Amino acid sequence: MDKVRIDKWLWAVRIFKSRTLATDVVKKGRVKLRNEPVKPSTNVTVGDRLTVVKEGFNLELEVVKLLNKRVGAPLAVTCYINHTTEEEMNKYKDWFVGKTQGEFREKGSGRPTKRERRTIETFKDDILWDDED
Repeated sequence: MDKVRIDKWLWAVRIFKSRTLATDVVKKGRVKLRNEPVKPSTNVTVGDRLTVVKEGFNLELEVVKLLNKRVGAPLAVTCYINHTTEEEMNKYKDWFVGKTQGEFREKGSGRPTKRERRTIETFKDDILWDDED
């Protein structure tokens, strides 16, 4: 095996929880190979460097080993070299400082409905990705 689909590899090395999620992120142009957006069917080979935007973080990964199937976390981390800068890795810590209060929902209003939950997720996603542009 000398090449693997990029969405399949990202899923196999546990960058994304599901292959569908990996495919969607690639389709949105948040994964770049050689600074060019790629399609989910693009093949990666050993030595390729990827830039992956995941939840507002810019991860830089170098492919060391190709995988076709999902493996455990200890094996997955040996398949890539993480070149992400220290600043980027600490972005969450810097953002989170002083924000200890959790989300609030009026007492007695119950759990959010499916429609409300989707609206909340869309709102959060919009805020998260607006900071990036």
